[in-house]
Amino acid sequence: MKPHEIRALRELMEYEATRTAPPEGFPIFPDLLGGRYTSQAFYDLEIEHIWKKSWLFAAHIDQLPEPGCFKLWESAAQPVVLVHARAGEINAFYNTCSHRGAPLVTVDSGQRERLVCRYHGWTYNHDGELLAVRDPEDYRGLDFSCRSLVKIRCERFGNLIFVNFDDAAPTLTDWLGPIADEWREFEFENCRLACHHIWDLNCNWKIAMEANTEVYHVRSIHPHTVAPILDDRRNVNTFYREGHGRMVAPRPQDKDSALVSYTDTTPNEISTVGEIARTCTQSYGIFPNWVSPLSQYAIPPLLFWPNGVNKCRLETWTLAPDWGSGERPDMWTENNGERLRQVLIEDTEFGEWIQKSVESHGFKGVPLSYQEARIYHWHQSADRLIGTENIPPELRITPVLGEEWMHPNEPRLALARAQRRKAA
Repeated sequence: MKPHEIRALRELMEYEATRTAPPEGFPIFPDLLGGRYTSQAFYDLEIEHIWKKSWLFAAHIDQLPEPGCFKLWESAAQPVVLVHARAGEINAFYNTCSHRGAPLVTVDSGQRERLVCRYHGWTYNHDGELLAVRDPEDYRGLDFSCRSLVKIRCERFGNLIFVNFDDAAPTLTDWLGPIADEWREFEFENCRLACHHIWDLNCNWKIAMEANTEVYHVRSIHPHTVAPILDDRRNVNTFYREGHGRMVAPRPQDKDSALVSYTDTTPNEISTVGEIARTCTQSYGIFPNWVSPLSQYAIPPLLFWPNGVNKCRLETWTLAPDWGSGERPDMWTENNGERLRQVLIEDTEFGEWIQKSVESHGFKGVPLSYQEARIYHWHQSADRLIGTENIPPELRITPVLGEEWMHPNEPRLALARAQRRKAA
């Protein structure tokens, strides 16, 4: 992060601490309609549009370390096989043979010289090209060039592998926008996969995710875990195009930079990480389902995947500098995935209680505060991606958060400086 950006964030932290109302000109949010968390119709729209048009984090290169390695990936409710090709690139294909639609891969991961369909033996290379069919004499005029596996867009950010089912979507770098530059200091290209675990939750996936996109709940839900090490009144939210968001909140100087301890030993550091991530909680929400604080110790994404209207799956990841022969760092779980750490238990257990409440006849909608603005920004971006015309009127929201609040625009800086001049 550049020096002028650090100075601006520090100014904004002090502005947030002293303001007595939302910033002048900041929109008042209409209620988020309750059906967005309980309606099968809205859930179907999410599946059809959000998950088919967004860049989705699918794997780490350590899961496909050598040519021929493959990984089955079905988190987005589509059968996908990721393959490390001989030339070094990572390819993604629908796990569907071009003959009769049978799966090419039926195990989670492995390594193969060729992809061979178990049903009739059709054989493909790592680029998805059809190489051979069983009993070729029984075919007349079979054009191999038309029978390749169906490819899915696949791009990398450092060691992270993303997929997108939409051929018309922007590139991954364009999707991330200025966040791609902000992330350079964390050396995504050098991070290793330390831990990855999956948890089933009994709530709508947005309920689980939104608990990690605002600090309004911290003093109530996390009084002993997060509240002592995060100054929620100095939290600064930033809004990016495509629905992404960032929060930066300072920590007391005598507190460690991590929300929880990784191990009993001191973890290795990413030496290039700057001042803000070392002294603050710097967390990003990448549309649609990635939330991650970033520090000098780790890149620990939380991924939230729909598994029905009132169920979801939580993936906890810890990516970190090479730990050598030491203990693997794990941001989110204890005893190698035996249980979640307390901070996530507090969120996930309460999320299941929230689900019961939002399904009641008494729940109509959500009146969001200024502190919860990133939630509204996400929903506004979701409607734009779905297409407002496709959403029933009783489920739409009004797009009130305008371009003037999107990064790099920052009206609060002028307000902060005017406030400081007035105080002087």
